[in-house]
Amino acid sequence: RSNPYQTNLLREGVRRYLQLPADQTVLILHAKVAQKSYGNEKRFFCPPPCVYLSGPGWKLKQEQIKARDLEEAGFRVCGYMGLDSMGSSLMETQKLSFEEQPDAKGFSCAKALYISDADKRKHFRLVLKLFFSNGQEIGTFHSKLIKVISKPSQKKQSLKNTDLCISSGSKVSLFNRLRSQTVSTRYLSVEGGAFIASARQWAAFTLHLADERCTRSEFPLREGYIRYGSVVQLICTATGITLPPLIIRKVTKQYAMLDVDEPISQLHKCAFQFQGSDHMYLCLSTEKVIQFQASPCPKEANRELLNDGSCWTIIGTEIVEYTFSESLACVREPVSPVPLITALQLTGGGDVAMLEVQGEYFHAHLKVWFGDVEAETMYRSPKSLVCVVPDVSAFGSDWRWLRYPITVPLLLIRDDGLIYSSSFTFTYTPEQSFIPGQQVLSDVPQDSDKLLDSIHQEFTRTNFHLFMQS
Repeated sequence: RSNPYQTNLLREGVRRYLQLPADQTVLILHAKVAQKSYGNEKRFFCPPPCVYLSGPGWKLKQEQIKARDLEEAGFRVCGYMGLDSMGSSLMETQKLSFEEQPDAKGFSCAKALYISDADKRKHFRLVLKLFFSNGQEIGTFHSKLIKVISKPSQKKQSLKNTDLCISSGSKVSLFNRLRSQTVSTRYLSVEGGAFIASARQWAAFTLHLADERCTRSEFPLREGYIRYGSVVQLICTATGITLPPLIIRKVTKQYAMLDVDEPISQLHKCAFQFQGSDHMYLCLSTEKVIQFQASPCPKEANRELLNDGSCWTIIGTEIVEYTFSESLACVREPVSPVPLITALQLTGGGDVAMLEVQGEYFHAHLKVWFGDVEAETMYRSPKSLVCVVPDVSAFGSDWRWLRYPITVPLLLIRDDGLIYSSSFTFTYTPEQSFIPGQQVLSDVPQDSDKLLDSIHQEFTRTNFHLFMQS
């Protein structure tokens, strides 16, 4: 553990941070699969990997650099993105220039990345290196794994091989490419609260299976793999805006196939029919998203003729988010590796309740904090930290008189004061017998210390709850 003086100083800083978080967030959006390029052909990743910078900490950091450096341009953020096997040569990566958007987020995308046939891997990661323009390194950030495919599968997908299938609750991107021309690519996106077709930015949508017998207001979500003919709902991950219930149809040579129910695969051509409508489909017209009425085929009742704007390509996407705060220290070292918490596991009880923090990019210089209380932390592996759960009295509450749940955020803090926040919280909950209006203890016997101690152990063992912050 840190020495008491340092801990008290740090604790004051953490309290200030919790009152006014000055976070810096790096958000990477990318596709789950990438088509391999052959020979001199370059199949650029579609949709292109995007990076968003958000949070008040960026502006604070830039103001600090601006105050130190005389050069006006020294505080701008720039970066490079490439594949994880490319080595350190910046010639093999793509330079990123960030532009500020109306919502104050910084945005950039890598439009010219590809994987050649000389690269024999089946999976790879993207690597993002960020700097300030004065040369100060911010850190290195990785995407999730991307699967390499040669071309979209034309076979009927089997649920025995689910590698390329798209499941309910997963994230997807939709794009439209007129006459197979790269320059004509438009992505379904959201801007100003409305759906648009953008040539520059794309949105990730959570794709949910729905029960087609229910009305839109009910719309219960279901698990499973998405099949053609299913009723689905598309929800923008950034804004929460949704489209009406849609029936997803397979597209073959510009025809919507009404009788196909096979699983949907990555990079398939598909169309989205508005449920309950008269042959109306989701369509783009330049940058607008409109409805298009398909023409029934008199000779083939199982087909409807679409226009180019109604034919979409679907692809699974991933979002990885790194959040940190330099508000407690003037950090000169890179902020990476930025740890990511994915799950919590509580074990033991009494005075030795232990919490295992599971995730990625952990190292020995991290401590787990429950709000503004440092926990005794042991490094187990890059995917696991174990800590002793602090007693509730560390938060100024005596467990014997605890009346209401106490919820504290979970933080990871590096030795130099760098804070990594998370979406996880930890809750101390009183037992039923401690709820106001009920008697706390009756007829306390003479050996009340033993009784209190046994209640304490039972309370501690059974009354910890873990949950994700919404």
